[in-house]
Amino acid sequence: MPTPRGLRNNNPLNIRHSRDRFQGEVVPSRDGAFKQFSSMAYGYRAAFVTLATYLAHGRNTVEKIIRAWAPPTENNTEGYIAHVVQRSGVGRNKVLTAESGGDYRKIVAAMSHCENGIPANMADVEAGFRMQFKIRN
Repeated sequence: MPTPRGLRNNNPLNIRHSRDRFQGEVVPSRDGAFKQFSSMAYGYRAAFVTLATYLAHGRNTVEKIIRAWAPPTENNTEGYIAHVVQRSGVGRNKVLTAESGGDYRKIVAAMSHCENGIPANMADVEAGFRMQFKIRN
């Protein structure tokens, strides 16, 4: 089985190119559509930083996060939400805060599984979480 694109790029949530720059981002990316990171931890860090920005804009539930991350124009959004809820154990409409670090780690791991088809390496998820300071335990 070939390595999924998100894992090859050290970008487990498949963050698309944008003007945003993240620590550990490889510039220029060798992938035409998605960012690349120097390590998996930096890829996860970028995911947590992005979700912290979502939180600041009121995207504070799994449903609101996934509707923005994987819009219905491009994805089976309902299937993605159901997958993340089932794998993370975090309710679809549970309100998250900047102190919901434990839930965010579960959500990011579940999103990585949805994006790549294999379970996230939790050591990498934890390393990425520790590298950012916007979401706390």
